[in-house]
Amino acid sequence: MVRCWQHAENDSEDVQCTDGGPAASPQQSRFPHKVFWASLSASLLLIIITLSLTGHFGLSQPRSQSLQIVRITAPDQSGVLINQSAVVDEQNNLVTFSVTSTANQTSTVLFDIRHGLICYKPVDTESCFLRKMEQFDYDNVRSLLDESTHKQGQFQLSGNETQRQTEFLGVLAATQVNISTLEQPLQDLCQDRSVHWTRKAEGPGKERLVYFCIDICFPSNICVSVCFYYLPE
Repeated sequence: MVRCWQHAENDSEDVQCTDGGPAASPQQSRFPHKVFWASLSASLLLIIITLSLTGHFGLSQPRSQSLQIVRITAPDQSGVLINQSAVVDEQNNLVTFSVTSTANQTSTVLFDIRHGLICYKPVDTESCFLRKMEQFDYDNVRSLLDESTHKQGQFQLSGNETQRQTEFLGVLAATQVNISTLEQPLQDLCQDRSVHWTRKAEGPGKERLVYFCIDICFPSNICVSVCFYYLPE
């Protein structure tokens, strides 16, 4: 094959020619490059979209699958049924109780097992209350975390077999907690509320008043009535 270069007198471009074939124009030589870069850009865009969707579903799917709603029905001391539900989050070691009173008002109790904390959010006050978990609390919550148990989804406790007890928590009103120092589940629960530490006590005494109580029942046939009162400043 013979190649030659022709230089046009009135044109500043050199034209390449080949023996036995037409001369290739600059536009024709640039055309495959345009197709290549367009195909590469489209492929990269599809890869980015695929990775984004895969990451979104990969993160959201385990979260939704790890949540299990358990409903617990138990009679109180007067025989009135207490309706409550617990959202069990195995992945994050969280159990969140929603307790509905006879006045159709709901209080929330969050067991943060990973950090060993219980957070109470009563419906009739603008505060949240914290206390550290004890072995008794871990034992009760494990009845909900047990996979073979909470898959049943609903429990109806018998009044004759249910053990009942009362806990008194003194509110340390002078030690308000900075909510930004708490873990994310507690921040989400108590946003726009003040947070106070509590401690267990034998009882408020005659000079102190009990302000409110929250009844919590566990599938292990144990119901705990947690009552709060404020300690002296």
